[in-house]
Amino acid sequence: MIWQKLGLALLSGLLLFLSFPKFGSGIFAWIALVPLLRSLKGISPNAALAQGFTAGIVYNIGIVYWVTYVIANYGDLPFYASVLAMVLLASALSCYVALFAAGTAWMKKRGIPEFLSAPVLWTGIEFAKGYLFTGFPWENLAYSQHAFPLFIQITDTTGTYGLSFLIVLVNAAVLDLLFSGATRRRVLAQTAVTVLLVAGTAVYGYIRQGEIDRIAAAGEERTVALIQGNIDQSIKWNPEFQEETLEIYRELSLAAIRTNPSPELIVWPETATPFFFQNEDQRQRRITDISIVGKSHLLLGSPSFRREGGMENCQNSAFMVSPDGRITGRYDKVHLVPFGEYVPLRESCPILTKIVAGVGDFLPGSGFNPLQMGPLRAGVLICYEAVFPDIGAAYARAGAQFFINITNDAWFGRTSAPYQHLTMAAFRAVENRRYLVRAANTGISAVIGPTGTIESASGLFERTVLKGRFRAMSVKTFYTEYGDVFAYACLAFIFVLGIRAIFFRKGRKYV
Repeated sequence: MIWQKLGLALLSGLLLFLSFPKFGSGIFAWIALVPLLRSLKGISPNAALAQGFTAGIVYNIGIVYWVTYVIANYGDLPFYASVLAMVLLASALSCYVALFAAGTAWMKKRGIPEFLSAPVLWTGIEFAKGYLFTGFPWENLAYSQHAFPLFIQITDTTGTYGLSFLIVLVNAAVLDLLFSGATRRRVLAQTAVTVLLVAGTAVYGYIRQGEIDRIAAAGEERTVALIQGNIDQSIKWNPEFQEETLEIYRELSLAAIRTNPSPELIVWPETATPFFFQNEDQRQRRITDISIVGKSHLLLGSPSFRREGGMENCQNSAFMVSPDGRITGRYDKVHLVPFGEYVPLRESCPILTKIVAGVGDFLPGSGFNPLQMGPLRAGVLICYEAVFPDIGAAYARAGAQFFINITNDAWFGRTSAPYQHLTMAAFRAVENRRYLVRAANTGISAVIGPTGTIESASGLFERTVLKGRFRAMSVKTFYTEYGDVFAYACLAFIFVLGIRAIFFRKGRKYV
């Protein structure tokens, strides 16, 4: 019996991992939790905690295995320590799955079926994961559905948490349909509710896609050139290659300008310039001349600095250059990457600084302020910021009419991470109904439409220019205006179920 339950938990972990790119399909997500939920039958919450952790560790090692590659190749730690760091991260993330399993078992013990408890518990815990300890909403369950446009459209109302809720609800309904000892009437009722919600989501998606496509078609088309320099991470910060790097981006940009139509916007990736672009020198002029020659706006990523109190603080920034060669805007990255752009607990644990590769502590920016591109306003998401739903919504509320995501995914090599990162960014377009153009140093660069469709994309590790078109949009979605109301409703319902379990079902035997 113990080994059978362990096998079920391991199977759930494997199916969850296989729900995400680049190894699997989102179809698996709709049944991935059934084995885990089945394994919770008749066990205590403490035992369920272990079952959930078992599923979670398989799931999360499959999702974040690329951390080993990053640290081993670009950190100052041996391979075994890189593996340990990855397993520690996967273990921390697995605690959320363990908490979900324990909570489901605890409520089941008190007479509350999985159909009611599991969807809200998973959603509430997933929401908390996006904020606790600076937040890490990497590959939440909803992101597994990036390839199914009919289902992802609902995120403009509920956010990604509504789609996660629906997926877990289907898992709970399948569990009852196949294994429940509940009455036939209850099982039929639950199945009917689930079918109606899934069908309603698909119908909403079909209708909403058509509406957004019509709105987008009415807007003025703009041309963009995404410059993918494909600069090797191992030489990116080597002073001997600064001139070569600059020349690569110049040549690609000038080649894009010479094509028809000439781009109205040119985008370089995160930290494309391995020097301080803000310094008024010859290198800055060689870059601003590109805008003058092409009569184009240029958005580029560059390290920057601010002098405060006699000290220089580095920042990860994006600069907007106008067609007349003037720097008209700057955005400083707000949500920094822990152990990548700053080191938590550096003072109390100096050994942690070894995890940081080639950078120091960066200073966060002050807010999500759109940059002006002529009459248009662009919301700039630098790298990791594209996985946070609230950042896209904050930009849309501030008047951003399209999004620019600049990133350097060279750290990840050919692992799953570049694919994961791209598909998560696509949801920011859907939630706020904005085009998103994405320039990545080594790929994947892309143009993503307001329905989440990846309209064009580059390959990994190729030096290229991806030309595309986008439109400015000012649609105000429910999610843009009100944010994660659905997730908060799930948290409230968890509280209600908890009160009911404590005061009205206390002492009930395991079911």
